[in-house]
Amino acid sequence: MKIMAIDYGDAHTGIAISDFTCTLAGYTTVINSRKAEVVVQEIQKIIAEHGVSELVLGYPKNMDGTLGPRAEKAAAFAETLREATGLQVTLWDERRTTIDAHNILMAGGKNAKQRKKTVDAVAAALMLEGYLTRRKLEGAR
Repeated sequence: MKIMAIDYGDAHTGIAISDFTCTLAGYTTVINSRKAEVVVQEIQKIIAEHGVSELVLGYPKNMDGTLGPRAEKAAAFAETLREATGLQVTLWDERRTTIDAHNILMAGGKNAKQRKKTVDAVAAALMLEGYLTRRKLEGAR
């Protein structure tokens, strides 16, 4: 079993996939497209290639916890993914993941141009790590 986290954006969509034990975020990539149908097709290819059985989609809540237009767009995309893949899609609060991803890359010496290429994949990996940690903690109860 592998889990895929998706940081869906207007032009770039970050992807991170867990290892078989669902313990670590491993494979990452970025889909560069503004067209939702292209993003869905690429996600379907990655699902087949990596044997993904569950999806986690970033749910961009406002900092005060309210839902805005970006969250509504994510919820609609989640439904599109469910229909296209037949997989469970969990919406995951992604507040601060992009900021944290930029900080991680900056600390690693990446300039703004270098960060732009990978920040979405790093944000997806951060979401996936949070989700995997929650699953592990809930399983320990």
